[in-house]
Amino acid sequence: MKTDSPYFDRIRVKPEDDRRARARPGTRVCAHPNCDLEATHRAPLGRDREGEFIWFCLDHVKEYNASYNYFAGMNDAAVAAYQKDALTGHRPTWSMGVNSWTKEGRRPEPRASAGTGAGFDPRKGADPFGLFEDAEWRQPGARAPEPEGRMIRNAERKALSTLNLDIHATAAEIKARFKELAKRLHPDSNGGDRSHEDKLREIIQAYNYLKSVGFC
Repeated sequence: MKTDSPYFDRIRVKPEDDRRARARPGTRVCAHPNCDLEATHRAPLGRDREGEFIWFCLDHVKEYNASYNYFAGMNDAAVAAYQKDALTGHRPTWSMGVNSWTKEGRRPEPRASAGTGAGFDPRKGADPFGLFEDAEWRQPGARAPEPEGRMIRNAERKALSTLNLDIHATAAEIKARFKELAKRLHPDSNGGDRSHEDKLREIIQAYNYLKSVGFC
């Protein structure tokens, strides 16, 4: 409608209060005092009352949410303890390697039984198929020999493979290979071609991981 229309001045808009929905019979009314609008939005009641809600109209739910504080009434230490417990879903936890049957956290040694124990050696038993001819037997309680060199985990093997290196690569070799690949795959070395960015990102992530675990 044009502003010079004879009907323009006859347009009337209802006040904001009139346009808001009043609660109809049988519907939920806003919980805010002296408000008779329909409650269309719910808000949480607070800590220790999870799953319970209070209902407001749109304006009053905004007001309620603006001042809502789940940790109201808790000091800083209590809030920090609550947030720490929330990491495990407020469930009890135990240290790794600690078991209920002993304070030292070690499983008790099994009792020797017939055919077993310190004097038992399976290599002296019958082995018609020769399955244990090359088996290395250790007496109960004896520890396996420690592998030479550093332990290589799957994540470290994958990172080294990404850099086209084997598990025996030195720190200097890792750094040199990273610099070589980063320079080769960088867009500036390829006339602005960004098609190798995904591979470059993998190279950077692999190097950063190896660096974080002390490989370089």
